[in-house]
Amino acid sequence: MSNLSNTHFKFSSKGLADYKFGIFSARFARGYSGFNQGFGSYGRSRGSWFYQISANDMVLGLILANVGVFMLWRIADKKFMVNNFMISLDNFKSGRVHTLITSAFSHIDTEHIISNMIGLYFFGMNIGRTFGPEYLLKLYLAGAIGGSLFYLGHHAFMALSTKGQGMWVKDPSRTPGLGASGAVNAIMLLDIFLNPRSTLYLDFIIPVPAILLGIFLMGKDVLRILEGNSNISGSAHLGGAAVAAIAYARIRKGRF
Repeated sequence: MSNLSNTHFKFSSKGLADYKFGIFSARFARGYSGFNQGFGSYGRSRGSWFYQISANDMVLGLILANVGVFMLWRIADKKFMVNNFMISLDNFKSGRVHTLITSAFSHIDTEHIISNMIGLYFFGMNIGRTFGPEYLLKLYLAGAIGGSLFYLGHHAFMALSTKGQGMWVKDPSRTPGLGASGAVNAIMLLDIFLNPRSTLYLDFIIPVPAILLGIFLMGKDVLRILEGNSNISGSAHLGGAAVAAIAYARIRKGRF
């Protein structure tokens, strides 16, 4: 998730690509050998409409939804978009709770949406094919909500910390954020938690153990919070990580 630095919508974030060393290919040395028995048809045994779609369809649908909102930023009223497709304390306190989810489908910067959609495609395919499209959708939405709540909590804390410091200090409660990074982080990290010994190929060339990448990503986000990075929200990413950890724990217990 990215923060907008001012009302002109200028920001320097590259989203998920910033801590992935550029575009990568996710290739796994082994499958979910400890988890795939009985999980592959999850979400398809209830006779719901999800039975009619595949993991590929769900991933494509999520990507198209993100692209649709990306295009909407170019034609719709900016105030409407800020009020309905960005997360902020002001929006939340004004009753626009839907922004907990809609902000996770929202991108302004081209590189931001491309990097997030690449992550969604590679890791979303893995999760969707293992647990089904319904589970993938629920995980995306849970990651979106988790990322937004962590973002709000962090900015509420910053607002209290800066209270009374004068008019020249930017009010964190008015700093909006957007992006699918929290949702994608939940999907990506669950994939890593399930298969920590798998190999990810950075730039299609450099092999990196998945668990090391996961540790690096979470550490990088903690560092962003400590350093006060105003362009990339480490708190939103950690919200997605928390959702991934909860999902992993439930899967381990057979409750998913």
